Amino acid sequence: MFQVPAETPLRHRSGRNHARLRAVAAVCGTPSCARNPAYLIKAKNGAVASENEICSNIGVDVLKKGGNAVDAAISVTLCIGVVNMFSSGIGGGGFMTVRLPPNSTSDSSEVWTIDFRERAPLAAHENMYVADPNTARWGGLAVGVPGELRGLEKAHQLWGSMDWKELVMPAAELAKGWIVQKELERRLLMDLFTQVVLNHPDWKPIFAPHGCILREGDLIQRTALAKTLTTIAEEGPDAFYKGPIADSILAKINATGGVMTQHDLDQYEVKVDRALQGKYRGRTIYTTHAPTSGPVLLHMFNLLEMYEDFVEEGRTPLNVHRVVEIMKFGFAARTRLSDPAFMGTKEVKTIHQIPTKSYAEFIFPNITDDSTHTPQYYQPVYDVPTDHGTSHTSILDKNGMAVSITSTVNLLFGSLVLDPVTGVILNDEMDDFSIPGVTNAFGLLPSPYNYPQPGKRPLSSTVPTIIEDAHGDFFAATGASGGSRIFPAVFQALMNLDWGLDASSAVEFGRLHDQLFPTYVDADNVYPEEMLTGLRERGHNVTLSDIGRVAAVVQLVTKRGDTIYAASDSRKRGKAAGY
Repeated sequence: MFQVPAETPLRHRSGRNHARLRAVAAVCGTPSCARNPAYLIKAKNGAVASENEICSNIGVDVLKKGGNAVDAAISVTLCIGVVNMFSSGIGGGGFMTVRLPPNSTSDSSEVWTIDFRERAPLAAHENMYVADPNTARWGGLAVGVPGELRGLEKAHQLWGSMDWKELVMPAAELAKGWIVQKELERRLLMDLFTQVVLNHPDWKPIFAPHGCILREGDLIQRTALAKTLTTIAEEGPDAFYKGPIADSILAKINATGGVMTQHDLDQYEVKVDRALQGKYRGRTIYTTHAPTSGPVLLHMFNLLEMYEDFVEEGRTPLNVHRVVEIMKFGFAARTRLSDPAFMGTKEVKTIHQIPTKSYAEFIFPNITDDSTHTPQYYQPVYDVPTDHGTSHTSILDKNGMAVSITSTVNLLFGSLVLDPVTGVILNDEMDDFSIPGVTNAFGLLPSPYNYPQPGKRPLSSTVPTIIEDAHGDFFAATGASGGSRIFPAVFQALMNLDWGLDASSAVEFGRLHDQLFPTYVDADNVYPEEMLTGLRERGHNVTLSDIGRVAAVVQLVTKRGDTIYAASDSRKRGKAAGY
């Protein structure tokens, strides 16, 4: 069984930088002064908003070479898996929304989704984690069948325009060596990962090659992964799912407690479908189907639309209260979601009802303007796990093709299983399933809708979304990382656009989060005090949190007239790029 190593003291090179930071904080005195810089990128031809500047630039390079948004998405996603391996990688999976622009002035666009979510191995069963719930998080038993490469492959087959090898090789070359950035250092210095990096023989040669953890400015090399990506570039994604690479990954998974087989890899398939579609104030919102939270996002916008003067009134204490109440009903609706392929007719019907206007009309009378309520008021059915991690990228090319793609290995650094032969870090997506008999801290029962089953996809908070205006023209591509905070963060960023903020300000503005349990509103400490006071007066239990903490991270591309605007969330030190 895989075990997290015992704690080892961290070696610091020097205390001078830490002393300097403490001094700056003392002089600063305000919660916002130490925020990372935010950038608003303006472009004419195309733009990429990802969580890493290196990868955004790689995506724009693809666009400049004549590639389209799908081509760029492939290169960017693989790049993120190299440099921000704590978020995503080829050992994980995700979801993608793709807008195909009209072919002529008389045609309308087509918007599709690709579900490349990890699946439970065929040996999975609902009681597999009852004896030890931690095995759903760490070790080989936590690993779902990876889908990222199959998803990118399918997108390339359907809509790609450049050679596969040309799109993969930038990530392969990058893996040979690059300079550690602040965000990677930040993750490596977290207590749990410090122990792993300094002690585990699979991790130490990469992340602590000289006996101390690599820091910002150091050279890092993922040589084994570079070789794996080069093979995938030359031979295609099949090289990951069959042959020596697959053999090595399966051996590592099973040596650390897993049950995955070659048959699981052979049976994995992506799902391609027309995007889930909804209307909001004349615009069309395209997002992903269950098991993502796309139906919940549409439900929240349907509720918001019922306040006719909401946009004109702007950010008032009352409207902010309404946003939180909508969020709470959204989380109640989320408890009814899971993989539709594994649900009965009645449950599938409920999933299909959630994004409808009629369902919003049914819920809306229960929203009260004068007070909030206890969680039971919103009628959550069961508890669902709080997912984590992830990376998101939004892209628009010169022809109007847009991609919104969210990829993940779930928890930071996934299952903490790294195959040293291939360099692949494996996901722990099985942790997104519910575990029978394991209630949450408030006594809420787990959701039987979301128990593990062979081949099942677990529930996800991701919502890669594309929006068109009333004329059918591209308006925005967006999505986020950050577990259960994803769809509320996307909801608020888009709401901020309606309230007149530009792309960067819409992403950067402080956020609120209330998921019913725990029973408080988590507010960024830069959120306007007048609004927080209004929430407290209506009975909300408001807790302030440092905006610099690890939380939801939004990537947004919008277009106004002939100008494209792109913004990457500074909460993860991202920077968009365009040309």
